[in-house]
Amino acid sequence: MARILVVEDSPDIAASVKDWLIAENYAVDLAVDGGEALYYLKMNEYDVVVLDWELPKVSGVDVCKQFRASGGKTPVIMLTGKRDVEDRITGLDAGCDDYLAKPFVARELSARIRALLRRPAGIAADNTLKVGRLLMETDKKRVFLDGKEIYLLPKELQVLEFFMRHPGQVFNAEAIVNRVWPSDSEATPDVIKVHVSRLRKRLDSPGQESVFRTLHGLGYKLEG
Repeated sequence: MARILVVEDSPDIAASVKDWLIAENYAVDLAVDGGEALYYLKMNEYDVVVLDWELPKVSGVDVCKQFRASGGKTPVIMLTGKRDVEDRITGLDAGCDDYLAKPFVARELSARIRALLRRPAGIAADNTLKVGRLLMETDKKRVFLDGKEIYLLPKELQVLEFFMRHPGQVFNAEAIVNRVWPSDSEATPDVIKVHVSRLRKRLDSPGQESVFRTLHGLGYKLEG
């Protein structure tokens, strides 16, 4: 499951975007001003940031500039009522990756998010992740191992999707909690051990190496 930070000070728009993205099976955190956005970006890792331009305390443009200056690489979609070409150039020069003018259609926002999520390694085509013997249809919530469909519980599916979006990378349990569960969740690193153990039971085959590798003292990674 991809994790998204939505930064929007309008309660109605914020609630609408958050509810829509949750229904699209994203983990969503919400910040209501630029200062809070910078705090979230410092404390957590996100796959996409949906950032309003006109924010209290720190503008969206300045949030993006500071985030990029600190080394932040997460793709940013700028939301704004500004429509002039010069405004778009300002947003892009600040470091945003895409630009969506208000009012916008939620389905278009989803499409733009999917386009940005296709950038990481491991994505073979729209709504499809492929790593080694594993294939996931993210839109249909289906997983196949060597062509055979494997049934997973919703949270197991989310954990596996996270690893499939970052094949070969090592994540400790705390980092996985921070990326897959919302900030207000009470999930603990011990929960990750349980989910990885369950995934191994469902995905591992006799005589073959486990799809998950444990690096003691470091964390877990999905083998390609």
